[in-house]
Amino acid sequence: MPEGTELWRKCRRSSGGMALYNNSVTAFYDFLFTDLADPRTNEWFLIRSPMPGLTILGAYLYFVLSWGPRYMRHRKPFDLTNLLVVYNMAQVFVSVFLFCEGLDACWLRKYSWRCEPVDFSDTPEAMRVARGVYIYFLAKMSELLDTVFFVLRKKDKQITFLHMYHHTAMPMVSWGCTKYYPGGHGTLIGVINSFVHIIMYFYYMMSAMGPQYHKYLWWKKYITTLQMGQFCLTFLHSLQLLFHDCGYPRWSLFLTLPNAIFFYYLFNDFYCKAYNIAKKKDAKQL
Repeated sequence: MPEGTELWRKCRRSSGGMALYNNSVTAFYDFLFTDLADPRTNEWFLIRSPMPGLTILGAYLYFVLSWGPRYMRHRKPFDLTNLLVVYNMAQVFVSVFLFCEGLDACWLRKYSWRCEPVDFSDTPEAMRVARGVYIYFLAKMSELLDTVFFVLRKKDKQITFLHMYHHTAMPMVSWGCTKYYPGGHGTLIGVINSFVHIIMYFYYMMSAMGPQYHKYLWWKKYITTLQMGQFCLTFLHSLQLLFHDCGYPRWSLFLTLPNAIFFYYLFNDFYCKAYNIAKKKDAKQL
């Protein structure tokens, strides 16, 4: 193309505009995922970029919703008894650790129950809390295996919208907490959730150990009640940010409050459908 022609000048303007656009996109990406991030945690595994985590979630959804059911369609369910016992036992141990760590490092010692900012310092205490938030994120990622095991065992009825929403949303939320706010007011949600998971995964472990233990599992519905209780506590604790300003971001209420309400609705709906069917049938017969 001859230099100085009109077409040459248009190409120069076009390439210049594209370069400016690319620079703007890169600058925004760096601002969002580097400048705003907590430098203490930003280089940790799976945290720096959202792409590895989103890739794992994408693969998870593809397996659970498409490839896995097609693969299992003409196959017998896998016998995963031993694997499930070990997996659920490991989840119990992790949940016990996170619950005790959250209480000892934060909520039974120095954290304010009204409003607590994030300590972004490099002190041992602050780094301990940040590591706890990161381990909680890794635990949420590992819990994706719950649904994978359902697919391999052909327990399709257990793969509900509630189950999928919970297992997809929690890794993303905990990733954001690890990257931007690893500590402070929001960590109580993880502590409460870890306590619930101690009981829940202990139930799953006993259930996987064989039918001889099922007679001891009459308390299943109380786990759902406990789960609904945690969302009530989450809502009330988060709501305090409206009245107390300690530097913890109030915009987080736009995530925590609607999610707490939505989760409560979903679990309550599940409870009514799962445990009140017999009562409804009796009422109709009367």
